[in-house]
Amino acid sequence: MQIRNIAIIAHVDHGKTTLVDKMLRQAGVFRVNQQVEERVMDSNPLERERGITILAKNTAVHWEGTKINIVDTPGHADFGGEVERILRMVDGVLILVDAAEGPMPQTRFVTRKALALGLQPIVAINKIDRADAEPLRVHDEVLGLFIDLETSHDQLDAPFLYTSSRRGTATLALDHPGTDLGPLFRTILDRVPPPTGDRSGPFQMLISTLDHSPFLGRLGIGRVERGVARVGESVAVLPLGEPGMVAEGEGDESRITKLSTFDGLNRVDVEEVEAGDICVVSGFEGIEIGKTLTAPERRERLAGIAVEEPTISVDVIVNNSPFAGRDGKYVTSRQVKDRLYRELERNVALRVDETDSPDTHTVSGRGELHLGILMETMRREG
Repeated sequence: MQIRNIAIIAHVDHGKTTLVDKMLRQAGVFRVNQQVEERVMDSNPLERERGITILAKNTAVHWEGTKINIVDTPGHADFGGEVERILRMVDGVLILVDAAEGPMPQTRFVTRKALALGLQPIVAINKIDRADAEPLRVHDEVLGLFIDLETSHDQLDAPFLYTSSRRGTATLALDHPGTDLGPLFRTILDRVPPPTGDRSGPFQMLISTLDHSPFLGRLGIGRVERGVARVGESVAVLPLGEPGMVAEGEGDESRITKLSTFDGLNRVDVEEVEAGDICVVSGFEGIEIGKTLTAPERRERLAGIAVEEPTISVDVIVNNSPFAGRDGKYVTSRQVKDRLYRELERNVALRVDETDSPDTHTVSGRGELHLGILMETMRREG
């Protein structure tokens, strides 16, 4: 089966998650008469309340016999850590830019990361149905951004589409209005290269993100870089470090208990996954973002995931006010510490440091919103 892996990147409120909704609908993921709430990919309650994407999420659609794995990414710079790690799973990026606002700071930040990794860009100038839309001006601004970022010749030749995520249309030329997203799907198939992994080689996979299941424990999500993964096979989990071969016996061995791939909004259990596809793997309790899974006979480590340093920090302390204990269930220093360190497992841009006081931890993040979302999540958990 042909596969394409693509991430969608954009600034906050440029219509990215709405466009993914329409891509899912036009690819036949939903029934014709099925009622689906808007921004279906924003499944976290905080995301729905604030109208922003906080967590990177995977989905997949089928178009003309090709499976397209799509990663919906956050648009706020505070959650840039979410974007940086998932870019390692894809071969192309769809850069979505508002037809009135043009490229914004977060667009520049993530585009720079994507181009540095050699990913193939496709540009969608979105919301062309806005009254104040100036798509031709924005087209020139995006080209100027590419030149500023010292883009390669191949990347500078990126195709431009003009889209309306609300209407679910795309066109390659403004004088030919689009009727559906067919031109976008065809451009992805034509311009995003298929994954290059060797199916016949020994298994190798980089863990790019984590999830958790109450039944299976910790789940690793990433792209199979080489070979084939099968349920029941023994796999080595290599510790973090420099890329290259590691000594025999280094790392833990465990068996794959379950494999899943993405199909629409669902995860589908499969018996094997081959090079190039994005999958969910379970059976490894000590798995972490940036670790490499390999065949035990060839322990070759992939380069880890580098994330920009935090920019702001707060001290989290146990509530010592006269009203302590009236609100919340998990209020001891040990419970707060355990929750903070659990957050580090999937929130790679966060840092937690011990202090001289056992009741106080310094938590560092990428911005006020990054830390504020963590605090609000912890408050809702008690």
